[in-house]
Amino acid sequence: MCGICGIFYFDRRRPAERDTLAAMNQQIAHRGPDDEGFYLEGNVGLAMRRLSIIDVQSGHQPISNEQENVWIVYNGEIYNHQQLRRDLEDRGHRYRTHTDTETIVHLYEEYGADCVQHLRGMFAFVIWDRRSRKLFAARDRLGIKPFYYRYDSEKFLFGSEIKTVLAYPGVEAQFNQSILPEYLAFGYVVGEDTFFREIQKLPPGHTLELNEGGQLRVEQYWDLDISLPEPPRPRSYYVQTYRELLEEAVSSHLMSDVPLGVFLSGGLDSSAVAALAQRSVQEPLQTFSVGYAEQSYSELPFARTVANYLGSEHHEVTLTREQFFQALPKLIWHEDEPIVWPSSVSLYFVAQLARQHVTVVLTGEGSDETLAGYTRYAWTLWNSRIDSWYRRLTPGSLRARMRRSIRFASLNSSVRRRLEHTFLGRDGASWESFYFDNFYSAFSSDEQVQLRKLSYGQDSRGPYSASMRFFEKSSQSLLKRLLYADCKTYLVELLMKQDNMSMAASIESRVPFLDHKLVEFAFRIPPQYSTRRLAGKRVLKDIAEDLLPHSIVHRRKMGFPTPWAGWLVGRQLEEIEQMLIGGRSLERGWFEQEALQRLFHEHRSGSRDNTTRIWRLLNLELWSRIFLDRDPDLLPPTSASSLVASHKPASLTP
Repeated sequence: MCGICGIFYFDRRRPAERDTLAAMNQQIAHRGPDDEGFYLEGNVGLAMRRLSIIDVQSGHQPISNEQENVWIVYNGEIYNHQQLRRDLEDRGHRYRTHTDTETIVHLYEEYGADCVQHLRGMFAFVIWDRRSRKLFAARDRLGIKPFYYRYDSEKFLFGSEIKTVLAYPGVEAQFNQSILPEYLAFGYVVGEDTFFREIQKLPPGHTLELNEGGQLRVEQYWDLDISLPEPPRPRSYYVQTYRELLEEAVSSHLMSDVPLGVFLSGGLDSSAVAALAQRSVQEPLQTFSVGYAEQSYSELPFARTVANYLGSEHHEVTLTREQFFQALPKLIWHEDEPIVWPSSVSLYFVAQLARQHVTVVLTGEGSDETLAGYTRYAWTLWNSRIDSWYRRLTPGSLRARMRRSIRFASLNSSVRRRLEHTFLGRDGASWESFYFDNFYSAFSSDEQVQLRKLSYGQDSRGPYSASMRFFEKSSQSLLKRLLYADCKTYLVELLMKQDNMSMAASIESRVPFLDHKLVEFAFRIPPQYSTRRLAGKRVLKDIAEDLLPHSIVHRRKMGFPTPWAGWLVGRQLEEIEQMLIGGRSLERGWFEQEALQRLFHEHRSGSRDNTTRIWRLLNLELWSRIFLDRDPDLLPPTSASSLVASHKPASLTP
């Protein structure tokens, strides 16, 4: 695990500057506190920061082949590298280290761009091929590891985090305002775009090739199978096969030359990973959990139940309201973008706790999006069935009147929220309303018209266009279409959150549920075996019956909640309101002051729960102050490693 960055000038007479490369690399020192390395050859410069996990003594990067004409910088873990190594040695390749990094080099020598087809793991890497004077980059299939780049007529800049690119002289942080509708709806950006103009993401499952003429080619090498399903087999087949593949994935993800543990929420996913991991190790497993003083939001009791059942060596941290708000600006800096979910802050604190004991953790991320674990999937299936009858029997004008009455009637905010989740409160003729506004959007497209000063006609993309592209691509059942879209959008953002928050604490997180062979099989499970009533993950629950207590396997999903709503009161709410309705925020010209005032009035009166909307706006403003304004009160020290970024309380004033 590490961070990577680099420079590629298209003019061979222009040398890559070591000082510039070092400044870019310093921005990601937190990703690799153990070592740094550089390779400079004329117009090319590669750099890395290393968190030593495999072959601690001799795994220094950049690494080359025997002839030193193929060089690599790499971030990730290849879990099948030992098997690949044996095959490559049989083909005549000679190793100088025991690292998985060197395996990628020899695979590239053997197979070229097709080397990625042989890799099983998480990765983002760049190879400089001196023979063809070509740069080759790749990102893993699901997007576990990040890769950002900036490309113009003169140069190509890349890095594991956007801040490495921003560290290049002359590159300004400019807001990509075209993504604002999508951010207000979802909180994240789908596809290649980022919050920064001219800085892009390499999509998951894609490779990139670039020559000295500046010709850039991005190609997809992997995708989930979204063709029509095969005839279903007995349910027992899917349970048994998934169990075998999951056991294999967890076992492979335990590969490490340094101490290892598990993030344990007490939910089914992380508990199943912990149970299988404990069966594969000799010593008691190290487990780590985070909770809150507000007991209704804390999953610590469930995590303790699992830890006691497994006999793990368990560690806990309790996050306070003060710690939450103090850490928020620093973590936005680490994430490079506004934070989508308050749980990112919790994740950082449990990663900090884990770093005191281990260097690698396994997590339960990815199960919900591949096994239909979220309630919204089963709820949407139910909603869709009822709505088909509702629309046949009820005139459109009456349905529209019902939606308006739910929106504007004098209802308790909790009652209103429940009704808005049903077919009565949603337009079944519009998938954006029926699904995205129902379960994802903080601000629907209609609400954004009132909030924003610019209309959609002045934007290059609407709030739903990128996500709808993936939903419409599949021809399978409704459930499979929902899962496919989430794996291409929502899950990618979750993985970015996990990578950046764990790496902010210099710890590697691994996601065995996202072993691509396991994911491919999960997509073959028939819908009728995935959900039942309003519950999902039926296959995983069957698997976990002999691994965990019954109360854990079948308990109601909490989804890593935070007490953000309860904290959004009193002086804290007033400070946030003052920040968003005055001073710099309004000067940006993005939002109508009257709409912002109405939002806070609704929240105080209890007529509408606007906690998610306020969170979305607060994070956007803090991000703007950190990256656009370069506010010294919010930026971490630039002269030292970002590991020691300040925890100075944030000033929530205009």
